[in-house]
Amino acid sequence: MKQNIILFMVDQLSAKWLEAAREHNICDLPNFDWLQANGSTFTQAITSNPVCSPARATIATGLTSRAHGMIHNGYLLNPEIPTFMRSLQQDGWRTGAFGKLHLKPHFERFYQDYTVYGFDVVHNTEDDRSGVWLDWVKEEHPEHYEAALASCWPDVPGYAEYGPDKIDMRPEILEAKKKYPDVFGKPLQFPEEISQSHWITSRASDFVAETDVDQPLFAHVSYVAPHPPFCPPSEVMDTVNPENIPTPVPSEWLHSDDAPEYYKKLARFLNNETDEKPIWMDTVIGRGQDGGPADANVNFGNARHRYFADIVHLDQQLGRVRKALEDTGRLANTTIIFTADHGELLGDHGFMQKQERHYDGGIRVPLVIAGPGLEKGAVRNEIAQLEDICPTILELAGVQPPQMRFRNKKTGKVDDTCAQISGRSLAGICRGDTPDEWRQEAFIESYPSFGPEAIGAWARSVRTDQYRYTYYPDGNGEQLFDLKADPDEQTNLAYDPAHNGLKLELKEKLLEQLIRQDWPVPPRDLFNFGIH
Repeated sequence: MKQNIILFMVDQLSAKWLEAAREHNICDLPNFDWLQANGSTFTQAITSNPVCSPARATIATGLTSRAHGMIHNGYLLNPEIPTFMRSLQQDGWRTGAFGKLHLKPHFERFYQDYTVYGFDVVHNTEDDRSGVWLDWVKEEHPEHYEAALASCWPDVPGYAEYGPDKIDMRPEILEAKKKYPDVFGKPLQFPEEISQSHWITSRASDFVAETDVDQPLFAHVSYVAPHPPFCPPSEVMDTVNPENIPTPVPSEWLHSDDAPEYYKKLARFLNNETDEKPIWMDTVIGRGQDGGPADANVNFGNARHRYFADIVHLDQQLGRVRKALEDTGRLANTTIIFTADHGELLGDHGFMQKQERHYDGGIRVPLVIAGPGLEKGAVRNEIAQLEDICPTILELAGVQPPQMRFRNKKTGKVDDTCAQISGRSLAGICRGDTPDEWRQEAFIESYPSFGPEAIGAWARSVRTDQYRYTYYPDGNGEQLFDLKADPDEQTNLAYDPAHNGLKLELKEKLLEQLIRQDWPVPPRDLFNFGIH
């Protein structure tokens, strides 16, 4: 009997913060605890490109950023590139997507066609919160519509011609934001059952209930939370113990001669030594109350409180999905994979968000896999990357991964022996196997985050179980941290002569991984490559 598969995905959640929730007794997460008790937790799961669209395309295709072509947000995943969703669909699974997908530029239009990637049913809602969720609030809960409207992201071009009637919603949004000011720094201004996360879970639960019990299903249940601006339902704020939330780790680079030049430019701005504001300044805590650099030892409390409240709310959503599976008799025959696209620094090192600062909070994500025939309560330390999820799902489903077809344009000869997928299946590890050979390092890459930033922002990193080495090009410097001796990544060893040999070794690993990012042959030009 074919098993059901749930990909339960959240946005911008670090493995670090889930671990902190338990370690510091910040909040109770009974459903995440249940999932870990029934599956394998990968302690070293690394996102290879810590922004939304590339990471999500990597999960869908099993390919690296350079192979599938989505190196940053704003790109479109070519629908002709094979996805595991389409493979499942073609092999008899009913497939559904609920929530944030981000395989297309979500500012391009509010109503996207995601069925082209292999989904039978789609209920899509993105960061901007417009589209079908907002329309649902207006129709079903008009008394909360203005508050929901105020939570929408401003300055999105589509508001000028919104919906099938092409209404200019901008004046209405401005009025709503006047009535509900500063909504981005507060809990939601409407009840929990109206929230975007609750709506996503309800659509996914309906899909589970409506699918014939004899048909296997795949559901991609994907939340915008806890992505900024951290607006949890007010009902869950009291479930967090704010006094237990740790303070951010210090901004070690602010006064360091060994900091990358890329960071020194920011330090000079924060120290009022220059008026040149970096383009990515909005992802930094900024100046302190005295006008100088923000003191990272001060508890960035309100944002962290709301972030952990969002995690509690997501735990509740996992419980609702679990109940939907139980109510339909599917739970025992369902694999649940829980992960995130990237992390959130949450004030550590003086930074918010993620992008090209490859600290632990930005690149290490939660990954738990639980299902029939898999180990329970296992903790695995093998290095996993997001491209492993696609082949893992296909192996657990018993579906063959697609093969690359290379056609010689001159001779017409076809070679279909090349593997399509860059990642490696984790299924054997989840069954308790110890692989004979496994990767010894993860690769992480970043591209310009907020526009045509100088090439010095294009960070490239390798992370082993003990070290993280990052190279900033164009003379912008290097970072090298011993993660076991210095887990908070406070001491940059890149310029310590005693570590020259180690740095050279890690540079060689980085070069090897840079080449491997283009393997297998990138399937973007489908005149030569693909499955046709």
